[in-house]
Amino acid sequence: MYVCFIAFNDHNDVNWHAFKTLKKWVNWYMIVMVVSAVLATYCLLLLVFGLLHLAVREPLDLHWLHKVFLFLGLLTVTLGTAGFCKEWIEEWQTVYMSFQATAPFLQLGAVVALTLISWLVFQGYHTAQTAASKVFIMLTFLVVSAAVFLCPLAICSPCIANNLPPKPALVGHRGAPMLAPENTMLSFRKSMECGVVAFETDVQLSKDMKPFLMHDNGPSFLLRTTDVKEKFLGRDADMHANFTLQALQTLNAGEWFVRTDPFQSVSSLSKEEKREANNQSVPSLSELLVMAKKHNVSLIFDLKNEKNSTGFHNSDSYYTAETIEKSGISPDKIWWLPTEYRHDVRKVTPGLKQVYNNVQEMYADGGSFLNMKYSFLSTHEISELRKNNVSVNLWVVNERWLFSLLWCSGASSVTTNACHILKSMSKPDWHLEPNMYMGIWVSADVISLLLMFGLFLWQKRRNHVFHQNTSERSVPLLPR
Repeated sequence: MYVCFIAFNDHNDVNWHAFKTLKKWVNWYMIVMVVSAVLATYCLLLLVFGLLHLAVREPLDLHWLHKVFLFLGLLTVTLGTAGFCKEWIEEWQTVYMSFQATAPFLQLGAVVALTLISWLVFQGYHTAQTAASKVFIMLTFLVVSAAVFLCPLAICSPCIANNLPPKPALVGHRGAPMLAPENTMLSFRKSMECGVVAFETDVQLSKDMKPFLMHDNGPSFLLRTTDVKEKFLGRDADMHANFTLQALQTLNAGEWFVRTDPFQSVSSLSKEEKREANNQSVPSLSELLVMAKKHNVSLIFDLKNEKNSTGFHNSDSYYTAETIEKSGISPDKIWWLPTEYRHDVRKVTPGLKQVYNNVQEMYADGGSFLNMKYSFLSTHEISELRKNNVSVNLWVVNERWLFSLLWCSGASSVTTNACHILKSMSKPDWHLEPNMYMGIWVSADVISLLLMFGLFLWQKRRNHVFHQNTSERSVPLLPR
């Protein structure tokens, strides 16, 4: 359940990969979340009932049906974790990062849980029949308690610091895809309302060598986000080079968004917004450049089919750079990311802001702008890069906890689907000075220890009274 909660930042990737295989959009991640929640709730209730049985000294007698359900739950979690490791191994880095945001709160929760459970531990200690059992119970409890009480010594979070870096700027990932269909002009207009400093998009070339905006590439690249099945019968599996820009712009690129509701956000839109979303088309790069130039917004993009080029003058880079040059936009507003023909593009269109997705390549080329997935850099590496005056843009950041963590780390900007959520944050979800955190930590530990000592004495007295009453009842009455 914790892993599902943390990985929710990337849930759309799961659904997208499933769509590529099944050719049908289903919110698979939500199904996994529901199953995880049911399993977690069921196991938690069993645990609570088990603890209550121990508290009233009733024997634990688990029904066979619960044993079957627990076995199925364990099997599901094991298979899910194995699949997670194999197919989505990079997400474990996200889970590791999350502890920098959640560890202080998990530790406080563990202190509370330990304090509550100590009642049962002390009951077991006082009722144990042998000295060895008493030693084992108390030694185990002391080791666990020491680990819980002292674990803040190992907690290292950028949000426990004296100084808070400036808030990262926002980059609209395919516009604002939670508010409008991705990579449409409406989506980019919505992202401007969030105050984004740049648009992020995906560029491909049509049959007539006109750059257009579309994320999915390869066979069936139009299937997910357009009505190609209805408009061009039998051509839904065609490649980008089989359609002219004019043909592409006859497609509806918005109806799918209202119908499938990929981010569970359509219900928040007004009737007018839904109507407008329902009538979007596939935009050209030229259209987006006009908008970016008018509103002084930067542009960063991927070239989806660049690796298929046979030379610079036949490449996506060439036609894209040519389109940028014709648009008249200031070159420094273009964050050039594609690596294949970077040096050729510099000659054709000088002045572009060069952005890199590899630290070594950036330093080798004398650059100072990095664009990477948020989990590919540690929070310490982000801080060090910023100290060296390297701009760091991280993608794709949608959840508040992750944005807060990267804010504390000093990230320059983040690419996001949720610009409307992140724009309203005036500070990270939490940020503490080291002395303040130490005060909270020590206070919680001291209060817990005092309560435990009180519970220990109370259980000792209770057990003494219990044995005294038992002894009195077992003494036979003398005859008169």
